[in-house]
Amino acid sequence: MGSSTAPPRPGGAVLHAVALLLLTLACLMVTSAADAQIWVITESDGSERFTTEAEPGARVFVRTRYTASPSPSMAVPYGDSIQSAAADTGLEAALVTAVIAAESNFDPNAISAKGARGLMQLMPATANELGVRDVWDPDQNIRGGAAHLARLLGKYGDVSLALAAYNAGEGTVDRHGGVPPFQETRQYVQRVLGYYRSYKPSND
Repeated sequence: MGSSTAPPRPGGAVLHAVALLLLTLACLMVTSAADAQIWVITESDGSERFTTEAEPGARVFVRTRYTASPSPSMAVPYGDSIQSAAADTGLEAALVTAVIAAESNFDPNAISAKGARGLMQLMPATANELGVRDVWDPDQNIRGGAAHLARLLGKYGDVSLALAAYNAGEGTVDRHGGVPPFQETRQYVQRVLGYYRSYKPSND
């Protein structure tokens, strides 16, 4: 009789990928208001363990933005900073709130795959131009983001175009002569406008 050969066991890389896939799917199914995250912990033997809970020594491995609809009936986080920044820049507080809801879901530690940071997802270069010294400080981030949005609104004179530029960049909007034909940007504009309507005072 010929000798039988046992099927090869999956290697560490395969197990690593499977674990990451399963945890990513779990994150996408999260229904809480917080961003879904995957944390990785390096064990004493050098192996890595993934979890959806923040544990001592864990570091963020994957963050997926959860874009649940806001709840205007609840107190808006960072309301004082939003009101102050809106008053200083001439923007409606509801619009600033809507951008924060769409950009970070009110997570001051949010960071995108492209490196945008904080509540209003400021890129490092933009934050520097706006004089934001600590992009993780909610008040500074909101003030910087509001100033940036106010400048875009002043340039384009249209909320949709200003939001498109906030998302995709001024150059992209200028090249296309309007909201660019990108699904991400168009969905972003509609999402912010929806949040904006939700946060506007009922008597407006």
